Amino acid sequence: MLLTKEYCEISSLTANIHSWAQELGFSALGVADLDLAEDAARFNTWLQKGYHGEMHYLEKHKDLRANPPLLLSDVKSVICCRLNYAPVESDYIASYAHDNDYHKVMRKKLLALARRIKSSVSFFQYRVFCDSAPVLEKALAVKAGLGWIGKNGLLISKDGGSFGFLGEIYCNLSLPIGEKISEQCGSCRRCLDACPTKALLKDRCLDARRCISYLTIEHKGSIPEDLRPLIGTRIFGCDACQLACSWNKDCKQSASNKTLLQERFQDLTLSKLFLLSKEEFLEKTTGTVLRRISYEQWLRNIAVALGNAPKNTENHKALLSRVDDASPLVGEHVRWALKLRSHA
Repeated sequence: MLLTKEYCEISSLTANIHSWAQELGFSALGVADLDLAEDAARFNTWLQKGYHGEMHYLEKHKDLRANPPLLLSDVKSVICCRLNYAPVESDYIASYAHDNDYHKVMRKKLLALARRIKSSVSFFQYRVFCDSAPVLEKALAVKAGLGWIGKNGLLISKDGGSFGFLGEIYCNLSLPIGEKISEQCGSCRRCLDACPTKALLKDRCLDARRCISYLTIEHKGSIPEDLRPLIGTRIFGCDACQLACSWNKDCKQSASNKTLLQERFQDLTLSKLFLLSKEEFLEKTTGTVLRRISYEQWLRNIAVALGNAPKNTENHKALLSRVDDASPLVGEHVRWALKLRSHA
């Protein structure tokens, strides 16, 4: 039955939305209200302290984050969705980056859900977002009852831990708001102690300038020398705080399924990854979030990783091959790595 403004049974519709979301593969769904004043103020304070580093795009459109109606004029509530993913055993690349670009995967699922609702509700209006607009997605997810913010600043749920993608559907339906879940971290500080660069501060605050994910992805220039040894062999992102979290102890990768990157980078060591041409890099990273970094950043990151990697002939030769790289940024990190290894 196609619902109209004259007849719209919200309780039945809400049950259907949850059912449709499950059919589409979402791990959880909840609904948030629009009061984001407190969360926006906290975010602005974080910006004022400079913890966002070079992510200047976060400074733009502050009004849009605090006021959902500026993104959808008739918005009444926000449908929040979570899609869990499994941790991947990798010394180099964060788990979330191992398969198809989550932005595209989530957006496709969100649009499918929105269109399904539209087919049942004639007056349904919506906009979907997945890390694609000035949206306080974690704050909304908490309001929707999808979890709480852990001491590592990530959303944590009892059944899915922190390994999950978030997406939102701003809509003009007044749907029942989710029940907020109380914080469940207690006195535990495993994530704080596990952070290699001590980027996690008190009050669930992150100093992105010290975060390995920021340094290897968002940061475009020279990585501070004092932080390089702490990065280890990570070349894209970091899972240290998540792997230490007790709420993630039951999250496991399927042993039978290789990830996209495990297939494409099979048998490629750090030294071999470092020797990939730009064309090979672009080919192997097609359709993944690794495209968020440039080829130059890729080489910069691997140079640091090789400096921290076991001292052997293969790694040494790989570094020597780019000691005079055309990119001053790459060359500088290569020379640092060679110097570090010579004193090891």
